[in-house]
Amino acid sequence: MKKILITGGAGFIGSAVIRYILNHTQDQIINLDKLTYASNLDALATVVDRPDYYFEQVDIVDTTRLSEIFQHYQPDCVMHLAAESHVDRSIAGAAAFIQTNIVGTYALLEVTRQYWLSLDNTRKAHFRFHHVSTDEVFGDLDFHQAAFTETSPYRPSSPYSASKASSDHLVRAWHRTYGLPIVMSNCTNNYGFYQHTEKLIPFMLCQALQGKPLTIYGNGQQVRDWLFVEDHAQALYLVLTQGKTGESYNIGARCEYSNIALVTMLCEILNQLKQAGKLVAFSEQIGHVTDFKQLITFVQDRPGHDLRYALDTAKIQQHLGWSAKTDFEAGLRQTVAWYVDYLSP
Repeated sequence: MKKILITGGAGFIGSAVIRYILNHTQDQIINLDKLTYASNLDALATVVDRPDYYFEQVDIVDTTRLSEIFQHYQPDCVMHLAAESHVDRSIAGAAAFIQTNIVGTYALLEVTRQYWLSLDNTRKAHFRFHHVSTDEVFGDLDFHQAAFTETSPYRPSSPYSASKASSDHLVRAWHRTYGLPIVMSNCTNNYGFYQHTEKLIPFMLCQALQGKPLTIYGNGQQVRDWLFVEDHAQALYLVLTQGKTGESYNIGARCEYSNIALVTMLCEILNQLKQAGKLVAFSEQIGHVTDFKQLITFVQDRPGHDLRYALDTAKIQQHLGWSAKTDFEAGLRQTVAWYVDYLSP
């Protein structure tokens, strides 16, 4: 049994990780979250009263509070997910991304390092700091290039991805210089339950269920690899507990779709649900909609919009025996059904 300190545990991926760990292991969770606009405590409703779950509202740049929390709970490992993550917001204003993703990661690394140095040799040897990052640090690919590997050069395009790339470099430096035992992972686009409605899939669902335009940047041909968040949660725990110190692991589903193809799939699922009488709760908003694809509207492209992301996941498959299990269409249908229920007036 381990005590795992998780930052950003009230976020979309963090809450999925917490649910997975508490439902499948004997480990305890200390959840640190600032509770920003992107946090959702509904995602933790099933675990909030458990005796093996603890919550602390804290900003990770607050080193005094972090130190107090480390000393009080005495964690055996850290999983760092806290981050500002929306590209559009980073383009509109990068300051919060610099503060949380770079300064916050630095603060957490320093507090963790001081705590790690205070441990006895046995606990020190088993300690791990898992930094969770994104495929966006590698920049983008054209349609014919091979997927990124763990050793691909960093070429971030947006303020968001640049801030995550910076945090990745800090983590590697704290391992190389100070010997802090770290593992890292970079993931593709996640989807699933409780994702904030600024992200593509829940945004499109919210718009569609209100009969509003489904706005797509540029020509919609940008390609992303889509990973079900529950599969990602399992992979993250595996990297934390079985990953090799100092190594990084790509986590993806090898499930590439263009934005327009994805939104078209969402529209087709919604059309089927409407025909089956399962969208009655939204009748006032969507009564005029005969085909949700009619709501698709192309708008000016986003500055610096990456064309394609794809990760080579051979390493995590070969070394840790993990691969994504959820069929994309099945996972997408589950996600749509969940949001229909969650958003019902």
